[in-house]
Amino acid sequence: MSNNTSSIVSKVWSFCNPLRDVGVGYGDYLEQLTYLLFLKMAEEYSKPPYNRQLNIPKPYNWESLTSKKGAELELHYATLLRELSTQKGILGQIFTKSQNKIQDPAMLAKVIDMIGSENWLVMGADVKGDIYEGLLEKNAEDVKSGAGQYFTPRALIRAMVECVQPQPMKTIADPACGTGGFFLAAYDYLVSNNKLDKEQNKFIKLQTFYGNEIVAGTRRLALMNLFLHNIGDIDSDNFISPADALIAASPITYDYVLANPPFGKKSSQTFTNDEGEQEKDDLTYNRQDFWATTSNKQLNFVQHIRTMLKTTGMAAVVVPDNVLFEGGAGEMVRKKLLETTDLHTILRLPTGIFYAQGVKANVIFFDNKEASKTPWTKEIWVYDYRTNIHHTLKKNPLKLEDLKDFIKCYNTANRHKRSETFNSETNPEGRWRKFTYEEIIARDKTSLDITWLKDKSLADLDNLPDPDVLAAEIIENLEAGLESFREIMLKLNSKGHVI
Repeated sequence: MSNNTSSIVSKVWSFCNPLRDVGVGYGDYLEQLTYLLFLKMAEEYSKPPYNRQLNIPKPYNWESLTSKKGAELELHYATLLRELSTQKGILGQIFTKSQNKIQDPAMLAKVIDMIGSENWLVMGADVKGDIYEGLLEKNAEDVKSGAGQYFTPRALIRAMVECVQPQPMKTIADPACGTGGFFLAAYDYLVSNNKLDKEQNKFIKLQTFYGNEIVAGTRRLALMNLFLHNIGDIDSDNFISPADALIAASPITYDYVLANPPFGKKSSQTFTNDEGEQEKDDLTYNRQDFWATTSNKQLNFVQHIRTMLKTTGMAAVVVPDNVLFEGGAGEMVRKKLLETTDLHTILRLPTGIFYAQGVKANVIFFDNKEASKTPWTKEIWVYDYRTNIHHTLKKNPLKLEDLKDFIKCYNTANRHKRSETFNSETNPEGRWRKFTYEEIIARDKTSLDITWLKDKSLADLDNLPDPDVLAAEIIENLEAGLESFREIMLKLNSKGHVI
């Protein structure tokens, strides 16, 4: 990082603490930064050498902010946010449901001055992106904000992208894109591993990425995050839809789907009952193209993602453990996935790597195929990076280096030529093992929740992890249990039982 970049990062960060002292959290600061950055960069685009005509009404452009102070500034800023939210295209999406969270006019003026003192367009996309990604991660760490559920560890995303190896002139989708982490990693991979010509660069910028994000604030952060990384344009169409991806089949199919759908088993919608009270009801998506009808959100996403793919499409998806072992609809979905796609790889993830507590997850890799009378999946390779692995968010966060052995075993050069590291006699602790389709089908409920390594902490007290790691794991398990109890309670409550 250059000295100039470092000073800009420090300047942007310098406002976090004083704003927190007056009740403005990372998320709120990030939102205000998004609005102001967008307006400042639009103003830069309107001047030489760009001279672009943009659809920002003159009374509500960047210059309208810089000419006001005090109560007048606060009032004008609130009006500006309201007016710009009614505009079309990416402008309206950025400002959807926008509100002024910096109530102190003097502090608001300082933030405006800070942004106004820099020429953002001359900075590299990596500089602007580093600043914004840093704020996103800080926001994810802020437990109170709940933003962690939209933030997938970047090391995991990069490992998934390195295995899938997206190619230029192909489309990439994420039906629950959060702040756009998969798109950014795929973009970095495409730019770093290819000598791109003009047509390919244009395709990456404007036609490669497609996503859905139903939470307005998160969608806003995603749009800005991509824009700062040079994906999309200030007056281009919005390629992140606010619609619930599960409602209907995707109108087009894609070459790649990279995703970490939201955690929690149930999809729910809020409605008002006869007494005017708000209640929640489980959402069941009745889609003809789904194999099973269920209110299990992850199973619905797995089914939806399969329908999103071209017949030559590839997917890498983070799923919780219940997708691998749950009966009923879960068993039906797994069997159909094995039959209609080549589900070739499963990465078992350790606990302690997600900001959302109580998550035990995996990555499933599958390639879509055309219709066939025989199952496409012949064998599944499982990499167990969970047993005897201990991570915590602060002291031992997941790094890309931790997943290098998995990437090596995945063998991107030719995944059909893989070698097991597990051997019952010579290497019983090997983490990479193959299971045939016949072995999987013979398992109870066609379970893909497979483990073979011995948990050393159960057998040898001398191998117990550090107390803080143990404590973190206990919290993870308690959180997972509490989540299950909450679902039971909500279900009982919705059926009129007294709790």
